[in-house]
Amino acid sequence: MSAQAGPGRSARPRRHWPLASAVALALVATATAVPLVLADSGDDTPCQDVPASTRELAEDPAAATRALDPGADLSRFPAVRKLIAHENPCGDGARTLGAVIEAATRADRPGTAHTLAQARAAHAVVAALESAEVPDGMAPGLARMLADYVVDEIRYLSSSTDAAGPAVTSAQAAPDKSGHTPYGRFLAPGEAHADFEYADPVSGAEPDPDRLIGKVARNPEAFAILYDAARAYFAHYLERLTSRGGDPDDRPADGHRDDTPDTVWPDNDLEDIAERIGALMSHRVVHTRNGEIPDLAAFDRAVRKHTRGAYRPAGQRLTTRPPMGDIADRPVSGPLSGELTDGRHQLLTVLDAWAEARQVPAERAAAMELVVDNAYVRAAG
Repeated sequence: MSAQAGPGRSARPRRHWPLASAVALALVATATAVPLVLADSGDDTPCQDVPASTRELAEDPAAATRALDPGADLSRFPAVRKLIAHENPCGDGARTLGAVIEAATRADRPGTAHTLAQARAAHAVVAALESAEVPDGMAPGLARMLADYVVDEIRYLSSSTDAAGPAVTSAQAAPDKSGHTPYGRFLAPGEAHADFEYADPVSGAEPDPDRLIGKVARNPEAFAILYDAARAYFAHYLERLTSRGGDPDDRPADGHRDDTPDTVWPDNDLEDIAERIGALMSHRVVHTRNGEIPDLAAFDRAVRKHTRGAYRPAGQRLTTRPPMGDIADRPVSGPLSGELTDGRHQLLTVLDAWAEARQVPAERAAAMELVVDNAYVRAAG
């Protein structure tokens, strides 16, 4: 499947605190304490050694999920944060922590839906790291986790008082009588969903995928993984719409159709996907201005090296409902053409090809193009 697969689907057997506080909390916060290797006095940040007990979690997905599952009430969130939030892990510690996160949160294998515990763990990881330092070596693992929850991550808007918990079961995410669910369209049966809109003031778990993506996007491999996942989702979504660009699952509630057309939610979802891709391009520019990407040309070459290829929708409507991880691991349609970082071009050429193949009415195709174009430009800045 995915060329980006880490110790998750294809290969699985499967707040940033001041130093003094971290030293004290390492002794009391969790049984899985991460000792600090203190450097001599100077400007260098002391590195934190990742112990063998934590490293072993990368090879034991079930144990990793248990370690990173904060619980339905998020009572274990402080322990999760302590386990993974480290400013400067020693040696290969950052890559190791990324592998632990993948093992804990990603689906067991292709075709498998996320469990409720995995989805809660993903929520906890985003909440623990969005306001913490993210070492560069951890970025690809975090990107693969976010890609595995591409539907949940892209639909995130902001914290919501309507959100009931860190994750929901497939039954809780199921469409209502009108065919609508706030968790997205074309959801896989039996899959739990991370609700990144849920914030818990008691535990301090307030996930913000946008902020975390902004951090990991400094790494070209992570950037490519997230860009691939969003483009794959775009193709996946289009090929499940009707030939008028509508939601095929939209239906009258109680036998009476309201005045809301079946294109409203598809337009909202396509807008979200385009905004995510535009935001990636914006992060690329901001990081370059800030000096965090010192050589933009070299960065773009590295992104292209890690990019899997192009994603084109099928020429006919599909009715399958694959789990989120399979969406991100979707096979490519062929090599990428055109400028990779021109996200607007990449989106609109796919949309135009889909509309032509499905014989979408010109007026509707133009309206969809406007939705996608406006959203991308607004986010890309």
